[in-house]
Amino acid sequence: MADIVSPQKRSQMMAGIKAKNTKPELLIRSGLHACGYRFRLHRTDLPGRPDIVLPRYRAAIFVNGCFWHRHNCHLFKLPRSRREFWTAKLDANAERDQIAICALRSKDWRVAVIWECATRGKNRLHVDETIRSIGEWLNTNDQYLEIEGETLDRQS
Repeated sequence: MADIVSPQKRSQMMAGIKAKNTKPELLIRSGLHACGYRFRLHRTDLPGRPDIVLPRYRAAIFVNGCFWHRHNCHLFKLPRSRREFWTAKLDANAERDQIAICALRSKDWRVAVIWECATRGKNRLHVDETIRSIGEWLNTNDQYLEIEGETLDRQS
């Protein structure tokens, strides 16, 4: 199936997608800061370059876009054109995420993954609920937290 926009327009559209300081990330950062949590951003010395790092809690938080990290929710839809390309690209992103999480956990870092669908879309959570869940997790010994729209999964 042919693309409905020109290659130049598609390139311009793709270049406009941010990797850092996305709306979901800014929302989580703002909420954490308002609750008194202090953090560092995009630390390049840690595997996966986490979006938010709370050194005091030895916690790394990734705020993942549902499309780019291939989350199984209503915000993800595999493009109909160039399916092989997109499947390979998104699979590589998901594999890289798992490698980064394993590397962080092997260095005794706690990891949280906050999915975009928790902050927007039809199944989004209230931002206060999301921040409260992160705060509760930070004050436990749980090693992993995953927050997605309408569901919460906490593992040790």
